[in-house]
Amino acid sequence: MTRLYNMYFNMMSNLKNKRGQGMVEYVLIIALIAIIVMAALSPLGSQIAIKFNEVTTKLGGTVAAPTT
Repeated sequence: MTRLYNMYFNMMSNLKNKRGQGMVEYVLIIALIAIIVMAALSPLGSQIAIKFNEVTTKLGGTVAAPTT
């Protein structure tokens, strides 16, 4: 009976330790995806700003001066 209890206790402690590890892995994956998206979109920044300005003027708004 003691052997079964020890096996159960060891198994539960291993599961508790691995839950936090999975969360850290998800956070690292999301951070990596965010970095890749920022790196991919940064060269397109001026083109995106031009498109937003076009949409704004077509909707009747005023375009702010570009900031550099």
